Amino acid sequence: MGTYASWGSERLHGRSHLHDPHGPGWHLDRARFDAFLRSAAEAAGAELRRAEAVPRPAHAGDRCVLIRGDGRPEEVRCDWVVDATGRRAVIGRRRGRRRKQDRLTAVYALFGRRLPGRPTPDAELRTLVEAVPGGWWYTAKVPTGRLVAHLTDSDLTDSALRTPEGFLRAARDTRHVRTRLDGYDPAHAPAPRWTAAHGLRLHPASGPGWIAAGDAAVAFDPLSSQGILTALHSGARAGRTVDRCLSGETSALADYALFLDRITDAYERHHTETYGQERRWPEDPFWERRRPTPREPSATAEARTRV
Repeated sequence: MGTYASWGSERLHGRSHLHDPHGPGWHLDRARFDAFLRSAAEAAGAELRRAEAVPRPAHAGDRCVLIRGDGRPEEVRCDWVVDATGRRAVIGRRRGRRRKQDRLTAVYALFGRRLPGRPTPDAELRTLVEAVPGGWWYTAKVPTGRLVAHLTDSDLTDSALRTPEGFLRAARDTRHVRTRLDGYDPAHAPAPRWTAAHGLRLHPASGPGWIAAGDAAVAFDPLSSQGILTALHSGARAGRTVDRCLSGETSALADYALFLDRITDAYERHHTETYGQERRWPEDPFWERRRPTPREPSATAEARTRV
């Protein structure tokens, strides 16, 4: 699946998967995909219990999880705890510190009702990203309609975005995203929702008897389009790490930390490069905060220069 982007220029640039060595991207039906993963886990012998992990005080070596199902709290003891609770990091945040990359916030709405007399379906499947003063917009076709999101810093948000009318008005002020809303009924504009979208890293992301995976360990700015891939990759690696720990390999947790460091380093490098490509509003606070800054030479580089 290709992408259209107005980034660094008013003109819309198309990027085909034919130019990507990794092949086409995919629009993922998360509900079906998550159900598939749960079924696969059960088929492999996991016991599925539908409940919510509840924050609780923790100490080193604690192997307990507090869950709440049907309104009743229950303490579950286990040999290892894997925190896969997403950005909430219900378990990991009690054992480590979280470092936020910035204050990026997403306000989004799902448009699903077409205008009467406009039975023609929304057939545009390419993702569209559009940079604007104060942030950027994103829209994509999903199974239940069209998702539209505006991303900016939490301290720069416009209060008008909190209403369906204000959100729709802001979307219509864009040059390209607004065209994707053609055919959708403005009288049924949905109420926008808000969520954190900043990069996030948990330090440490593992310890004796526990390990964090997915967004609980490291979360990305959605511009990276690497969130789900990284979550799956880190989840698989976390599982292998626990298996190594149970087999007595003392270096397993240190190797997992290095694995997360490499992922984070690559992400931060690409993040700086991508935001640095947009230079139309250098004085706008959102873009000024993301302006690349000259890196200080390392001690090794200085020594190499002197030699």
